[in-house]
Amino acid sequence: MSPTRDVYYVSGNTGILAKNMGKALLSQFPGIDFAEQFFPFIRNVEEARSVLDKILEQSAGSRPLVFSTLFDQELNDVFNTPEIHFLNICDGFLFRLEGLLHEKALRVPGSSRQHDDMMMSKRVNAIHFSISHDDGTNLKDYNEADLILVGVSRTGKTPVSIYLATQMGIKTANYPLVEEDLNGLYLPPEVVKNRGRVAAISTSARMLHAFRESRYKGSRYAQLATCIRELDQAGKICRKYSLPVIVSDGRSIEETATQIIQELDLNVATRF
Repeated sequence: MSPTRDVYYVSGNTGILAKNMGKALLSQFPGIDFAEQFFPFIRNVEEARSVLDKILEQSAGSRPLVFSTLFDQELNDVFNTPEIHFLNICDGFLFRLEGLLHEKALRVPGSSRQHDDMMMSKRVNAIHFSISHDDGTNLKDYNEADLILVGVSRTGKTPVSIYLATQMGIKTANYPLVEEDLNGLYLPPEVVKNRGRVAAISTSARMLHAFRESRYKGSRYAQLATCIRELDQAGKICRKYSLPVIVSDGRSIEETATQIIQELDLNVATRF
């Protein structure tokens, strides 16, 4: 039976950063089970002391781990007690940044909200664009796309498009190479004229066959020979138009999306 440790996330705001950072760090210790609890929106010393009392009562002297993104030093001091293992995720970085930037940090919870709101608006617009330009629809709007993905059916264009929109605010259209394109080694003019923002997704014939067979078992579309032929034709199209090709076989959606961004040198950073 795996040992269990109590873990608490405390924050002066939503606490999403504390939770995400804590989980990312704790995932490196798969041999331990972690019992987690979340305490967001701690605004004053009284609330901090109340939360600490609850933590100590529930943990019964076991010295739990407490991850914090509290900026207020007075609140941090409440949790700085030998009865818990207190890990302030932000404080050490802020002290160092103040020295590097020669500027005092605000140390105010929620200071990033304005930036987050701007990024959220960008993501929402990107999601709407990506959904309305899925599977070769609305080619006339391809000039507005940040990225256009091409590839044969079932190579993962749609999930990668949605991931790029939701996580990075990238307006992504995706175009499926149909039989007419493949046989003519041809891309539509709407794609060709935006060639600098086009990337192709490919995969192995074996993987493509498995995906297609799971949906259309026994069909000509799913046959291994069809998959081999279509991937070969798609490869010729990519060479004809000098398109970068990202192979999704063995990669997660996140890895595929990151590779595409690197290949096209897309700037996904948003200035504060």
